[in-house]
Amino acid sequence: MAEGSALEPPFWKRKTLGEMTREEWESLCDGCGKCCLLKLEDWDTAEVSYTSIACRGLDLQTCRCKFYSRRKSEVHDCIVLTPKMVEKFTWLPGTCAYRLIAEGKDLEDWHPLVSGDPESVHAAGISVRGRATPEKAAGDELEDFIVDWPK
Repeated sequence: MAEGSALEPPFWKRKTLGEMTREEWESLCDGCGKCCLLKLEDWDTAEVSYTSIACRGLDLQTCRCKFYSRRKSEVHDCIVLTPKMVEKFTWLPGTCAYRLIAEGKDLEDWHPLVSGDPESVHAAGISVRGRATPEKAAGDELEDFIVDWPK
């Protein structure tokens, strides 16, 4: 195990999302990039559909934001996730560490905090690497890019 010791469980098993330090909170992100895929919401049903279109800030190779520290100024509708918001965002993928911890579940074996390898999320096929399309390539027809693999 990459985090914790035999005597003390890792922080994500000991703390709630709200109790975590900023460093712990940030380390929960596995780098899958799924939250940076554009989504469509049905106005009548509130059902959210993922598309394969990546936000213009997402680096499609690393699956990390190209301008993370200034993402709100670069992408005005970017949502900055906080512990209080996690439970409200039912669109977070089921593999998302923030969602898993909020639901009282453990991290998956491929999560970099568990595996000790930042590439494990990609090797497990969890990330958007090789599957996402740049935003500029989508045009206006996002419905043509709806996918079911992010969930």
